[in-house]
Amino acid sequence: MTHWFHRNPLKATAPVSFNYYGVVTGPGASKICSDLRSSRARLLELFTDLSCNPEMMKNAADSYFSLLQGFINSLDESTQESKLRYIQNFKWTDTLQGQVPSITEDEAKEVHRSLKIAAGIFKHLKESHIPKLITPAEKGRDLEARLIEAYIIQCQAEAQEVTIARAIELKHAPGLIAALAYETANFYQKADHALSSLEPAYSAKWRKYLHLKMCFYTAYAYCYHGQTLLASDKCGEAIRSLQEAEKFYAKAEALCKEYGETKGPGPTVKPSGHLFFRKLGNLVKNTLEKCQRENGFIYFQKVPTEAPQLELKANYGLVEPVPFEFPPPSVHWTPETLAAFDLTKRPKDDSAKPKPEEVVKPVKEPDIKPQKDTGCYIS
Repeated sequence: MTHWFHRNPLKATAPVSFNYYGVVTGPGASKICSDLRSSRARLLELFTDLSCNPEMMKNAADSYFSLLQGFINSLDESTQESKLRYIQNFKWTDTLQGQVPSITEDEAKEVHRSLKIAAGIFKHLKESHIPKLITPAEKGRDLEARLIEAYIIQCQAEAQEVTIARAIELKHAPGLIAALAYETANFYQKADHALSSLEPAYSAKWRKYLHLKMCFYTAYAYCYHGQTLLASDKCGEAIRSLQEAEKFYAKAEALCKEYGETKGPGPTVKPSGHLFFRKLGNLVKNTLEKCQRENGFIYFQKVPTEAPQLELKANYGLVEPVPFEFPPPSVHWTPETLAAFDLTKRPKDDSAKPKPEEVVKPVKEPDIKPQKDTGCYIS
């Protein structure tokens, strides 16, 4: 099965030693620094470990962030920042400028929850931490508002894709599936709009992906809305809705080709080669032919010139980001440990000497071979 979700490259980061010679004056502080080195290394290893599962990732992240908390916030739970807040600079690459196989129900739930958690993490950073940066994020960089907003919305949209696939598999009411597809198309449209003012050289490929998904799920919405209209004996309107689904499906097919030909960050996925994509084309074609046959034999209704307005609201199944909080500080953080970091003994920066620009090596991502295309079944 070919890849389905577009992903920008993994962010790479420069090594951090957590060696503060002269500043660290006691064994407690020394242990914090040692544990930070090992926990950060473990977390970075898991990013490219194919055997990693969400629980392993969460445990590793909690271990690292619980140690890092003493560098961020005061230990007395006040709103004050830690005295160590600015002792360490971190350097990351930017994702723009610088495969989901046939799955079981449990795996689908895991994908769904992971995407909601990811949306929550992006939202937490946007609201609670990015505003505190000393230097505001430059335009087009990963921490800039437009990119963070696009990541939040894309995570929500992709999580809803899992909901839609599950609803189709369980043969839920066409009205619900149409509403979920319409809401998902709107998510992709909003994410695309968030990136619309970025430099095309960096954002064009990502935006093509968002646009093709918007067209794809709009086609889904019109297709299932047509089934709802037919069930209500509105065959003429159903035909017009299916014709609109056919139009948006053709747009999505054309955009898949354009996406594949557009240069930009991230590996190129192949949605049009995915069974889930091809099945919609057949469903639209067969449902339209059925409506046209029934209209010719039974209903004899006029087909409207204007497509029906989709004003659909899903009763349930809409995705919201899972609220995120950092873990509490490690038990190793005590007032005595913090006191063992003596910033007065920090070496003076020699700003007169120009420093060479540090190069951050890209992350070597694992080569996940597409499996045989068996479809997007999640039961």
